[in-house]
Amino acid sequence: MERYAGMSRVLVIDDHPIVLQGCRRMLEDAGVTDVLEARDVVSGYRLYRRHHPEMVIVDLAMRDNGLGGLQLIRRIAAHDRRVRILVFSMHSDPIIVTRALQAGAMGYVVKDTSADRFRDAFEKVRAGEPYLSNELAMQVALAHAPARHNPLAELTPRELQTLSLLAKGRPYSRIAEELNVSYKTVVNVSSQLKQKLDAQNLPELIRTAVQLLSAAR
Repeated sequence: MERYAGMSRVLVIDDHPIVLQGCRRMLEDAGVTDVLEARDVVSGYRLYRRHHPEMVIVDLAMRDNGLGGLQLIRRIAAHDRRVRILVFSMHSDPIIVTRALQAGAMGYVVKDTSADRFRDAFEKVRAGEPYLSNELAMQVALAHAPARHNPLAELTPRELQTLSLLAKGRPYSRIAEELNVSYKTVVNVSSQLKQKLDAQNLPELIRTAVQLLSAAR
C-alpha cells in the first residue's frame, strides 16, 4: 500500500509468538520490508540499538517482567525521542495507558481491536501523529485528576493490575495465574494495597477497588 511508503524497518517486541506472526503479516502487507522480532525487553532493546528501526511496536506486559515494556519505552525514548513507538497491549486501564504515553509512546492500541484499527494506529504513528481510540482517549481524559484526589496515581503498575483484577472478583489464585506471578506475590501486593488505600480487610479492599476504578473510567 502506497500510504505506508517510507517505513522500511519496524521492531515488534512481544512474548507471544502468535502476536509476532500476526504483526509481521500485517506489516508486510503494509509494505514494511524489514520486520524485526524480539520476545523480551532485553533482546528488544539490544535489537533496537543494533538496527535503529524507524518504529517500535511493543507490548507492556512481558512474561516474568510485569509491565517491563514501560521501562523499555522510557529507555528507547531517552536514547532518541524521534523514534515512533506504538504500544500493542491487552491492558486498557487509563492510568496504564497514560503512563505509557508519558514514557514516550506515540500511540496505544489494545489487542482485542480489529485489524483495520491496528492498521489505522500504525499509519498514524508512522506519520508522526499520536493515536488513541476514541474510547481510550475518553477514559484517559477522565483519569487526569490531580494526584492528591486520585489514589490510583500513587500505585505501581503491579498494584494497578492486581487492583483491577480484584475489582473484577478474581481470587488470589486466579490473579497469580493471570499475572504470571506466585500466590505469595499476590498476597503481598494486596497487603500493600490495603495500607495505601486504608482498607482494613480484603472485602473492604475489593469495594474500594470497584469504587476507584469505576470513577477512573
